[in-house]
Amino acid sequence: MLSRKENSVMEAVYELCDGMNGCLISRSDIISLLPKKELSGEELDDILFGLHVDGYFDLISSERKGEKMYVITLKDSGMAFRRTKKQRRRDVAFRIALALVGAVATFLFGLILRGIFG
Repeated sequence: MLSRKENSVMEAVYELCDGMNGCLISRSDIISLLPKKELSGEELDDILFGLHVDGYFDLISSERKGEKMYVITLKDSGMAFRRTKKQRRRDVAFRIALALVGAVATFLFGLILRGIFG
């Protein structure tokens, strides 16, 4: 499970790659797509390296005209990132609905027992 910062960085990388297998991205491109400008360049490097180690993409760092650039090639888990995110949301919604149905059934069962023995 990814942290909030890792999730937002992965979302930005996926959007910049635009569904293709790989892309060339600058550090400023990623930071501009993040919801809050809370990441420094070093934090971004650490998060990208962590996502690389976790198997989401291959990462090559370089410099072009003094700006840090990343060559990112998405792996299978990186390509399935959005699908996995949707599936996780569905699972959470199902668990909440199941808990609500259980609560209603317990309440009704309690009312029936109270009516019989009350």
